[in-house]
Amino acid sequence: MMSVQEFKSALKTEAASVEEFLSTCLHNRNIPQRLLDSMEYSLLAGGKRLRPVLCLFVAAMFGANKEHVMPFASAIECIHSYSLVHDDLPAMDDDDLRRGKPSNHKAFDEATAILAGDGLLTEAFVLMTETAEHISAASVLAAINTMAVAAGSGGMVGGQQLDMAFTGRDNVSLEELQTMHAMKTGALIRCSCECGAILGGASAEDLERIRTYGANIGAAFQIVDDILDETGTEEELGKPVGSDIEQGKNTYPSMLGIEKSRELAQQLVDNAVEQLAGGDGAEAQFLRKLAQYIVDRVS
Repeated sequence: MMSVQEFKSALKTEAASVEEFLSTCLHNRNIPQRLLDSMEYSLLAGGKRLRPVLCLFVAAMFGANKEHVMPFASAIECIHSYSLVHDDLPAMDDDDLRRGKPSNHKAFDEATAILAGDGLLTEAFVLMTETAEHISAASVLAAINTMAVAAGSGGMVGGQQLDMAFTGRDNVSLEELQTMHAMKTGALIRCSCECGAILGGASAEDLERIRTYGANIGAAFQIVDDILDETGTEEELGKPVGSDIEQGKNTYPSMLGIEKSRELAQQLVDNAVEQLAGGDGAEAQFLRKLAQYIVDRVS
């Protein structure tokens, strides 16, 4: 079985591979320099690269070459980064800090930040199509369709709309909160797993198991983020502690309390791990450890 140390080493190594690809993936695309600087300011701002790493390991679990999947996996990070740039805008969450640095619109200006987000989103689809050089066009097309739905109006974008609508409301139900987060945060995490399975040639049965795995860890990830907003440090969060409460956001701890939120996150992780039952390969072991790693951040 993979040890915790082996897992952390594998996570660090794979994240570094993603980082290396991201460092040049926007070059030689005729992007005006200031816009490129703004796009890379957010894209290369750090982070664990959880979403592309999930895509790569799931794809490898079903036999795909990680190098062949890298453009698609990195495209997911472009989409994630664009969403953060736009979420921080004054018209949205109005956050001045992201990962301990000035938000994009603070480091550049609001108009440039909007264009940087637009650029990252659009370039992501260029990168996804490049995966067809090594993987069947039919699989790539299916994965792109899946990603577009998850990132779009019925997924991440719609989730942000609900987040704004729910902010400051005191009658939001737990079901509404779960729906919102399944769209805003969970959809992209779930889809990272799902697209990896599609690109790896998974069967319909395996694809459904991976979809369930991704949905569960996506929900757990958001609960943990909510807990950390109350219990973490500014260094860990890259923004002031308690900013969600200050902005009037509804969170799992505000509805369930810290301890019950932890219990729910662990239950979701256990459900995720069940989907990998019978998988003994290195990739399946990594994905099990990754699920538990998510909730261990607040244990």
